[in-house]
Amino acid sequence: MKVEIAGLRRTHRKGPAVINVLKGVDMVLEAGERVAIVGPSGSGKSTFLHAIGLLDRPSSGVIRFDGVDTSRMGETQRATVRNRRIGFVFQAHNLLPEHTALSNVMIPVRLAGGTPKVAEERAGALLRAVGLENRLVHRPGELSGGEQQRVALARALVMAPELVLADEPTGNLDPETAAGVFDVLLGLNSQLRSTLVVVTHSRELASRFPRRLQLTDGVFREW
Repeated sequence: MKVEIAGLRRTHRKGPAVINVLKGVDMVLEAGERVAIVGPSGSGKSTFLHAIGLLDRPSSGVIRFDGVDTSRMGETQRATVRNRRIGFVFQAHNLLPEHTALSNVMIPVRLAGGTPKVAEERAGALLRAVGLENRLVHRPGELSGGEQQRVALARALVMAPELVLADEPTGNLDPETAAGVFDVLLGLNSQLRSTLVVVTHSRELASRFPRRLQLTDGVFREW
């Protein structure tokens, strides 16, 4: 998916004060491009991901997916695009604790109308791809932090999304486990050829990306 961003602004009100989080971002993410974003805490990295992931509407500006202006989409269409074309990975894995790894990964397929058989086949294939073939029936509480995040990765990718957004996906993991999860993410992304945008606090992990951006004072700079 090609993402074109023009004049993207996001402001928040805190009492009488107006906080300018994003100050007119102009950017093009080519289809299949891999981008890492770094920046200080509170700089607006998550705000940016939420905007291009259609989880939040910007204060002004335009975001186009393959030439289509997303600001013209109604809420139902935005929800459909989020489920079918965008994969999200967050720092908190957000797995349903009462469901097994397999059933957690099946959820997006079922929401999109897939049959239980199709959902199970896709979910099983992704979990095997992330090295969890022996953990399909385990619930999140029975998995390590790294395993839980691998389940979250599988869930994010089970619909073969064209755009993958990861917000500090290894922020709660130790460095060795984080590197392993990044290996899995980059490996699967190579197979899917999705556009990938990852927010990370680790410059070491960000250095593995061909394009790296720093968000400071509401604007992006290449580094």
